[in-house]
Amino acid sequence: MLQDIMSNVLQFHTYVIQRTDDRLRGYLLMHSPVLMTLILLTYVFLSVYVGPRFMANRKPLSLKNTMVVYNFSMVAMNGYIVHQFLVWGWGTTYSWRCDLCDFSSSPQALGMVRASWIFYISKYIELLDTLFFVLRKKHSQITFLHVFHHSFMPWTWWWGITLTPVGGMGTFHAMINAGVHVIMYFYYGLSAAGPRFQKYLWWKKYLTAVQLTQFILVSVHISQYYFMKECDYQVPWWIHLIWMYGTLFFFLFAHFWVQAYIKGKRLPVAHSKENGVTPASFKELENGTAPNLPNGNVLLSKVKEI
Repeated sequence: MLQDIMSNVLQFHTYVIQRTDDRLRGYLLMHSPVLMTLILLTYVFLSVYVGPRFMANRKPLSLKNTMVVYNFSMVAMNGYIVHQFLVWGWGTTYSWRCDLCDFSSSPQALGMVRASWIFYISKYIELLDTLFFVLRKKHSQITFLHVFHHSFMPWTWWWGITLTPVGGMGTFHAMINAGVHVIMYFYYGLSAAGPRFQKYLWWKKYLTAVQLTQFILVSVHISQYYFMKECDYQVPWWIHLIWMYGTLFFFLFAHFWVQAYIKGKRLPVAHSKENGVTPASFKELENGTAPNLPNGNVLLSKVKEI
């Protein structure tokens, strides 16, 4: 029985390697799903179990300067990713409708491959968000949502850009996501810089609106596929997954928006009125920039329910 299982696993691994886009084989973490899966499983184990126990009897670290540098570095990296997606397709030759994958080794096709890989690698760098929570003893911020998002995103993207030829309409959501992260990490950078920058953070409640806009754009763009008379996108299952991802997260964020900003159920009412605190955005809760509140654990537990 065990021998049959191992044989099937090895056969599947061989199939995946054979299906991998040849243009990606030389890139870091792209030659096999085994290493990247082990990295992400290790991340989950360290984040949920080892990290909090390691810091249990230690003082939290400040990391103010480190976080400022990190956040603004992520602004630059995501800005570069958006620029690359625009240069190699979305701002030049793509129609923004039925854009097919380019299998060639033309400069444009290779540029899109490189842009997609950089986006993929950025998701591993974002794992540092959790490390900062651990070292600062912000354990309440290491929610199921946070860990799931940070581990599942790079894992699924490996399969997406190896089993699907890189490029075409299937990369639109990555460009939009990188653009949103420019805004998000800019906010986090200002927030980490200290109280003197608080006057520039009046727009924090609009972060959720930015996220909602992201999923609307992704869902609307990818939905075109279902209404076109002819669109021979080479791997339609990737289209279906992107549509499901965009639609699901739109409803999750819309639900949060209604609860937080219309019904006002996400913060203790008395605390909100006394201190002028507006409900934190979904992304703030996910990444740990929400205000420290007396009932913060209750707030975070409700976010898990979404």
